[in-house]
Amino acid sequence: MPLIPEEPQIHESVPGPRAVAATGRTAPTPRPVPGPRPVPTRPGIPAAQRGPVPAVPSPRAPQDAAAGTRAATPQIQLIPASPEGALDAADEAVDLLLDTGRAPAEVLVLTTGDPHPWAAHELSFGEASYWAQQDAGDDVFYAAADADRLSPRPVVVVAVNGGTDELVARALPAAMNRAGALLIVCGDPQRVNGLLPTGV
Repeated sequence: MPLIPEEPQIHESVPGPRAVAATGRTAPTPRPVPGPRPVPTRPGIPAAQRGPVPAVPSPRAPQDAAAGTRAATPQIQLIPASPEGALDAADEAVDLLLDTGRAPAEVLVLTTGDPHPWAAHELSFGEASYWAQQDAGDDVFYAAADADRLSPRPVVVVAVNGGTDELVARALPAAMNRAGALLIVCGDPQRVNGLLPTGV
């Protein structure tokens, strides 16, 4: 039976089908991903005296946030919430973090509007007692987003529960700088995306 000219012929010696581009030309074979680069040599030093070239650490290498070092940019998550529902959304996020294995001492919760009820309660005992709890670092700490004495933690949760756009625009980058691994923002997505420098 004669072959129809439009159909490509497949020979048994060919290991598999060839990709054909839309114009009828054979598509190029994808190039393999390059492997590790050869170790560079140090010019001017005889080969017998050359030692290994020190490795340059990758900027994206994981770091241990609990040991005080932080990743360059934390992961950002946005939980859509109205200003009235932002505190509840933040509390749910904290519960989920704790349920999935995060230690309470790894979490900082910030508010841009009214203080979290826990923070208001603890502040009623005085500022010294309140800030001593942050310094102890053994529980979730709640504070106003514009507080000056905040320490970094692996996870920062921001409840955008009010406040001016100017305050929120300052609070979000500051919260990102305090977050070692994860920044969770609970608020109106349109407002948050417009005020967060990198967007969410």
